[in-house]
Amino acid sequence: MKWTLEVVVVPVSDLARAREFYAGKLGFAVDHDTRISEDLHIIQLTPPGSGCSIVIGRGVAKMEPGSLKGVQLVVGDVRAARAELLARGVEVSEVQFAGPEGFRPATDEDDLNNSGFISFDDPDGNSWLVQQITSRGTD
Repeated sequence: MKWTLEVVVVPVSDLARAREFYAGKLGFAVDHDTRISEDLHIIQLTPPGSGCSIVIGRGVAKMEPGSLKGVQLVVGDVRAARAELLARGVEVSEVQFAGPEGFRPATDEDDLNNSGFISFDDPDGNSWLVQQITSRGTD
């Protein structure tokens, strides 16, 4: 049986601000923006090339805005992803290398496949990681 992760709910305080951040700054596609009632408003957005979307909304989840930590996106080139985010006005960390000693600033000599990361927060403080994966191990 195949199991797929399709949606992650992201708790936000201001839907317009969050939509602008995720669609405008990050470039996520707006799949739908549906107001069902005054108490239920759902906006689904999908990162470019992803099979998993995020949902922001009113009446969707009982999490505090900013409480989501460590959701991870994967890219083929973390340095290029960082440059794109900076160009879009997103405050993003320097590229970090995850090794046996923990995280440290990446160097030009580091192989970033599976080990290169950047991070950023949305306007509510939800924390995101971006990992470079150019090849996966075979199990």
